[in-house]
Amino acid sequence: MAGQVLMVQGTASHVGKSVMVSALCRIFRQDGFRVAPFKAQNMSNNSYVTADGGEIGRAQAVQADAAGVEARVEMNPVLLKPEADHISQVVVMGRPLLTAKARDYFGLKPQLWEAVHTSLDALREDFDIVIAEGAGSPAEINLKKNEIVNMRVARYADAPVLLCGDIDRGGVFAFLVGTLELLEPEERELIKGFIINKFRGDPSLLTDGITWLEERTGIPVAGLVHHYRDIHIPEEDSVALDDTSRPAAVQPVLEVAVLQLPHIANFDDFDPLARHPGVELRYVDSPAQLGRPDLVIIPGTKTTIPDLAWMNERGLTQAVKELHANGGAVIGICGGYQMLGTNVSDPDHIESSITELDGLGLMDLTTVFEGTKETHRINGKVVAATGLLAGAAGMPVSGYEIHMGRTVGQGFTPTFLIEDRADVAVTGSGDPEGSLDATGSVLGTYIHGLFHNSELRGAMLQELARRKGVSLPDATAGVDLDREYDKLADWVRSSLDMDLVYRLSGLSRDYGAARVFTV
Repeated sequence: MAGQVLMVQGTASHVGKSVMVSALCRIFRQDGFRVAPFKAQNMSNNSYVTADGGEIGRAQAVQADAAGVEARVEMNPVLLKPEADHISQVVVMGRPLLTAKARDYFGLKPQLWEAVHTSLDALREDFDIVIAEGAGSPAEINLKKNEIVNMRVARYADAPVLLCGDIDRGGVFAFLVGTLELLEPEERELIKGFIINKFRGDPSLLTDGITWLEERTGIPVAGLVHHYRDIHIPEEDSVALDDTSRPAAVQPVLEVAVLQLPHIANFDDFDPLARHPGVELRYVDSPAQLGRPDLVIIPGTKTTIPDLAWMNERGLTQAVKELHANGGAVIGICGGYQMLGTNVSDPDHIESSITELDGLGLMDLTTVFEGTKETHRINGKVVAATGLLAGAAGMPVSGYEIHMGRTVGQGFTPTFLIEDRADVAVTGSGDPEGSLDATGSVLGTYIHGLFHNSELRGAMLQELARRKGVSLPDATAGVDLDREYDKLADWVRSSLDMDLVYRLSGLSRDYGAARVFTV
């Protein structure tokens, strides 16, 4: 028997759909069910590599983690990675298909829909329930004819839909009712409950509004979910980088600045730094904002050369070079690593129309873009033992690679030894990876997830603290993501009408509880 499908759609982007799906995945897992996330089409440069080397949206990997299952390409069969206005790389079933303009992309929809519904069918064969996530709003009438991620998925699976609205933005009742009004009657029938998300204040002040909404639409409010501050789940959208409202739990002694590139990718690489006691993490886009941090990080990007040109125009290239000349540390991740060298070239215009551009010149490296995209999970160890990596030799490192450039050079120390690439063989005892310059203050690597390696992260931060003559607070406790998922599940469970959710899911709580008991 095929598994059930429960869908979360939203009145707009960034209303909390992804986090709600993560919470529901953990709730059903806690209750004894085999559960998987699904998002037919995701648009994000924040991506992840599955065990077999496929590329999917990072949000679906987080949701799979919450569900306690291995991420699979079927969980996000279509991934759009924006490269410029109206142009995106189209990744289908984990592999790049082509780069297309928005208008040309519509012609791919029959092929993409085949990947979408076969992926959903495959997940339903393997799991008791699939928690599907929509994208943006189902009421974008200019896009409805060709959409493959919202109501077309719900209608295909005959899935009940929970419609989520963000009250923190204001106008939530207009958003919810307006969305219903713009749906076709058969689509409206699939909306079985509302979720009012990110509420602050006294719930009693909302009673009249909820009563009006339910009487006006005949649809129940399934939950009023309060805004939270002390649950740390990776964010999906780069709009989250604009949220600077989270106060530091411990007075910071180290300052880390990440360049907020126009096409920043995999920004969740830096979540562990934001949570590390004694560290202040800032995202900056100008020399004035950059200031004089202890460490500046040039992150990954979907378009290295255009973002390097943007840095030049903003004066950030010169600012980073001056920071290094004055003793500051610089780390480049993926595209940021490529920028550290003397030259980046794209002769076949794989990423943009710009053929080549000079890099920062902080390392004697050159990068050439090639047609093959490297996507691998990796495991290895630190082999450098100086500079930023003083005291870190031999420490384990794990993460993943997503890049299309080949970087070569001289006059540097290899930083890591890759001992295992999950889907390809390594040579001999391992493959050298990354670069550390002669000063020990400039480090480049293709490894995403570098700072998620707690022992290595701690060693690098301790070295920065030693240089500055300060002491970092104890960070042994760290953040246990599994515990964070449980906290999120408890928070959402207490806010939702779980009897209604279970009626919509078509699953029996007693059956799930029996399976938990017998595991």
